[in-house]
Amino acid sequence: MSEPEPIEVKLEFDTPQFLHELFANDPKNLGYLEAGLGVHAVTREGWVRLSGAPAAVARAKAVFADLENARRKGGRIELREFRLAVDVASRDGAVGLNDLAEVKLVGSRGRKPVFPKTPAQLEYVRAIETNDVVFGLGPAGTGKTYLAMAMALTMLKRKVMQRIVLTRPAVEAGEALGFLPGDMREKVAPYLRPLYDAIHDMLDPEEGQRYLEEGTIEIAPLAFMRGRTLARSFVILDEAQNTTREQMFMALTRLGDESRMVVTGDSSQVDLKPGVRSGLAEAEHALEGVEGIAFQRFSQADIIRHPVVGRIVEAYERYRA
Repeated sequence: MSEPEPIEVKLEFDTPQFLHELFANDPKNLGYLEAGLGVHAVTREGWVRLSGAPAAVARAKAVFADLENARRKGGRIELREFRLAVDVASRDGAVGLNDLAEVKLVGSRGRKPVFPKTPAQLEYVRAIETNDVVFGLGPAGTGKTYLAMAMALTMLKRKVMQRIVLTRPAVEAGEALGFLPGDMREKVAPYLRPLYDAIHDMLDPEEGQRYLEEGTIEIAPLAFMRGRTLARSFVILDEAQNTTREQMFMALTRLGDESRMVVTGDSSQVDLKPGVRSGLAEAEHALEGVEGIAFQRFSQADIIRHPVVGRIVEAYERYRA
């Protein structure tokens, strides 16, 4: 059977600037598209010419259509987004960049909205929308905590929730901090720094401070949760790999009417004393398949920090295996 004849397609865009934004303002990135899809790409001014086998050219066209739709919806195309669009097309994936750009979270005046950046992150957001308890599990940098905070603030602003409760076990990562001065919120603040950082990223300073002062956003050590019932609350339990079995059970049973909980953790970064079993490990086994509870597992492919973070995680996984 003979190979199909190569074809050539020319795609034209509004302006050269708009086209350049689609491949993250670096024509060298087109090399990734060529290698991944088996096409040849040439760009000049406001057009790009694709040549190769018909199926490969069709996939490349789909990549640019996906990128264009995402950009027109306000999404920003960086190297990660460009490569994701190519990867999705090469695997005939069901979730494209355009699907990610349709989900827009929070965004105060003057602040950029938050978008999921990988298919797993999109599944995570959808799981939070439809389940009472969601476990976000995976390595550092995959957006588990950040997206949970974005969903919490979105539901707060839509008045689905009345408050946000942020908690985590006060366990140091191999380094004793000693006595911490100040009131309870000031004492626990160092442990909840990632959540504070997310608040400051997504809200303007005055709004974030007002929520904290009013108690609309509440910071509480996990030890202070016992005996409480949390209604119409979005609860984020961060660094859950450092909960004991008793702490995890206690936290999960705090939920009241119309509340939601997101539990985030990384089982490879347990800081508990030797011989103390992680409550997160027990919950993973005990709650699998329970109605209203979802597990979203991330991998190094979902790491959205500096690219070297993904390589660090992968190298450690190989070494420790």
